[in-house]
Amino acid sequence: MQIAVWQIVIITVLAFLYRIERYGTQVLNYNAVLYAWIVGLILGDGLTGLTIGASVQLMSLGVAAIAGSSVPDWPLGAMVGTVITITTGQDMGVGLAAGIAVGTLGVQLDVVAKVLNGFMARKQAVYAQAGEYSKMKRVTFLGPLFFGLTDAIPMFLVLLFGEAVVNGVISAMPAWFTAALSIAGGILPVIGMAALLSYMPVKQYFSFLAVGFVLSAYLGLAILPIAILGGAAAYEVYKKLTSTSVATTTNEGVLEDE
Repeated sequence: MQIAVWQIVIITVLAFLYRIERYGTQVLNYNAVLYAWIVGLILGDGLTGLTIGASVQLMSLGVAAIAGSSVPDWPLGAMVGTVITITTGQDMGVGLAAGIAVGTLGVQLDVVAKVLNGFMARKQAVYAQAGEYSKMKRVTFLGPLFFGLTDAIPMFLVLLFGEAVVNGVISAMPAWFTAALSIAGGILPVIGMAALLSYMPVKQYFSFLAVGFVLSAYLGLAILPIAILGGAAAYEVYKKLTSTSVATTTNEGVLEDE
């Protein structure tokens, strides 16, 4: 598939705005599904974007950039994976592998942007001490620019050279290697889910985990109805816990009055 100029421009701007929003309003933040879906729509295949975005979202579960740490740029990886899969016609596992590689590169780019922002902050302090507040405010806008470019530049390069380069690389790969990439693309979401489960009280609610596994693996139920059932079960557990807490508080109050 040949990418049009307007598609290159819009997707590059989307990548730029995503990073600014991630460090700004943080309404969408790490929503890989949404960004991959939008890229898919721009390229004429929203379903592929949703599928890749959902896979990458699972990979990112349990991983967060805490206290300024840098982690793989999952939404960027989802967007790149969507572009490569749609434009080359390759298996989604190949697109996922390439997307995650670019997303991992985002760790280094994120560090570079944060280092540059450190110099910027010191420059702001100099202008503030000198009373040059207009210059201080102008320097402030460099921060979003640095972060936006860390996603816009890789995305632009992939859009500009990705199809030809990726097709050339893939054609040079042996069949066993591309098959391995497809397998890895299927395994990585499971690793993300396992990382998330390590933070959750699995032992306490193992019965719910077992029921969900049976519904999915043996009964072939889709994710949405399983999620609805899980939400209903979680609500019942919540009601039970809150009612127990209220009853305990009431009993303690009665004893104190007596």
